[in-house]
Amino acid sequence: MKSLFLWISGAVLAYSSPSLAFPEWGKDLTSLEASLGQQLTDPYNYEGIVALSNCSGSLVRFDDSLDTDPALVLTNGHCVGRIPPGTALYQRSSRKSFTILSPSGSRLGSVLASKLIYGTMTDTDMAIYELRDSYSTIRQRFDTEALTIARDYVELGSTIEVISGYWRRGYTCEAESIVFSLQEGDWFFKDSIRYSRPGCEVIGGTSGSPIVLAASRIVVGVNNTINESGRRCQINNPCEIDKTGKVTYERGIGYGQQISWLYTCRDESGTIDLKVEGCVLPQP
Repeated sequence: MKSLFLWISGAVLAYSSPSLAFPEWGKDLTSLEASLGQQLTDPYNYEGIVALSNCSGSLVRFDDSLDTDPALVLTNGHCVGRIPPGTALYQRSSRKSFTILSPSGSRLGSVLASKLIYGTMTDTDMAIYELRDSYSTIRQRFDTEALTIARDYVELGSTIEVISGYWRRGYTCEAESIVFSLQEGDWFFKDSIRYSRPGCEVIGGTSGSPIVLAASRIVVGVNNTINESGRRCQINNPCEIDKTGKVTYERGIGYGQQISWLYTCRDESGTIDLKVEGCVLPQP
């Protein structure tokens, strides 16, 4: 969790680590790209990747979504704000703007949310926005397809890509382990995805980036944190807790959180409904 977790916001700059290469506040994505010296020559595919003002995200769909359904954007719960432990946000109106990127990472335009369907920082660190446009409308406007949310956990040893729309850069590593419990400050996450090293040394602004199964369009998790300075269980310094209560932590280990639980909270029409029997997402 950088500033808090891996986001960047003018409202929380006091929490930022001075060691991080944060972008100059107020720069648009075009000038940001130039300031980084990145000419969009990297091998990552940015189709379906979006940028927020302070985080990264992705245009996503369920494996049975209809083209006429309102499109969805996935990011971190902490990109919405500091959601208190043990709580969630549900069905909140929103006018959040997201920048749509081309496969090469250039800016195509923007889309607006109609509402925040769900957001939490308990068990997972996830937010889902509903857009004003449908998948078919976005395809017509931008020739862009959404990524698909996986129904199951990622298989350990799988090659994964963390693709940031904010920075327009990607990281490649493996899903090394599923962590029983991850603590960061007052927040606890369940079944976190630990990244192998080297490869996924994520930085501020990568919060909310999709964890994509390599050579696919499948999202298996959402990126959210890294142990920045080798401290124990603090903000920016998550620690692992196993089933026996043993605590371990190490500088430079990054993590993502689960998203497949969304499938347990959909009604017969495919709408996210926290009252559905068997829904495992934390309640408001």
